[in-house]
Amino acid sequence: MDEGQVSNDPLHGKTLAFIMEQLVERYGWEELARRIRINCFAINPSIKSSLTFLRRTPWARQKVENLYIRTKW
Repeated sequence: MDEGQVSNDPLHGKTLAFIMEQLVERYGWEELARRIRINCFAINPSIKSSLTFLRRTPWARQKVENLYIRTKW
């Protein structure tokens, strides 16, 4: 990308940790587990355990990223 250009990617510059922190703050663990059925959101949830799972599981990470993109901030 040339200097001065702006990325159209809504995830540009956002780490997975940042995305998770924002989603947890916005929805809470219970609502996240309802919206995205992933055990690490429902059973003893933590940012650290969720990041570990999401980094190894592309389909789950995609669901989290899609929720972040759809969320109206």
